[in-house]
Amino acid sequence: MDLTTYLHERIALIDAALERYLPGEEERPQSLHKAMRYSLFAGGKRVRPVLMLAACEAVGGDIDQALPAACAMEMIHTYSLIHDDLPAMDDDDFRRGRPTNHKVFGEAIAILAGDGLLTEAFKLMSDPRFAAGSDPAARIAVINEIATCAGSYGMVGGQVVDMESEGKPEMDLPTVQYIHTHKTGALIKASVVAGALLGGADERQLAAIRRYGEAAGLAFQIADDILDIEGTTEEIGKDAGSDEARGKATYPAVMGLAAAKEEAKGMMDEALSALSLFADRAEPLRAIAQYIVERKN
Repeated sequence: MDLTTYLHERIALIDAALERYLPGEEERPQSLHKAMRYSLFAGGKRVRPVLMLAACEAVGGDIDQALPAACAMEMIHTYSLIHDDLPAMDDDDFRRGRPTNHKVFGEAIAILAGDGLLTEAFKLMSDPRFAAGSDPAARIAVINEIATCAGSYGMVGGQVVDMESEGKPEMDLPTVQYIHTHKTGALIKASVVAGALLGGADERQLAAIRRYGEAAGLAFQIADDILDIEGTTEEIGKDAGSDEARGKATYPAVMGLAAAKEEAKGMMDEALSALSLFADRAEPLRAIAQYIVERKN
């Protein structure tokens, strides 16, 4: 399939929906809404919402049913990046090729912009306007899945262990696996599981999609670890080499660069294998798994 065209079309769909759902810059408090929009429309790859729509398609669902939740997922992801970049955490100056939120709006507004996006996400997912024609139990399951994967048992928990492990002379693989599967992998897994649920997946399909998400999520973060070493600041949109400089717990740091590349490829193969029961409708998921490992930014 032509993944470039597919991504272009899906990203355009998601961006148009985000424009409708998010408050405009002219709405009070303008400083807050401007900061929220600054990071949300900073040119991200939209991997998580695209995966949600692709998973919905793979099980034969209507992507219109998944679009609000897909946009909510991008809001959650963007909030996490704003907070990640703060001086108290990763202290990054650039994100997606331009100054980070706190560099433009100050730390207080950046914190509140992240808070605003996180809250807007759950407001959007629970909005009765988008419940027509959908299974209420599936929508509740989606909200629960995303909340679990975004909180202390998922992304936030992974972020904590990541910070606590920074600079330690001895790093072990189980700790790195925990960080990667929680800090990054959890939201990727939640994205495809949510898409499958909203698409009406049966238990067998849902289990396969969940396995795909777990493998693809880990592959994504290992690829990020590799890009931090091999990519340039211009390519990756943030300071290259920052993981090594901070003593981050990464796959290359624990097992070496060559082995990390093999592990990423192995995770990609696992993701593809999980989709064996699906036909052509899952081609976008297959192509995205390969893109995750082979991308340059």
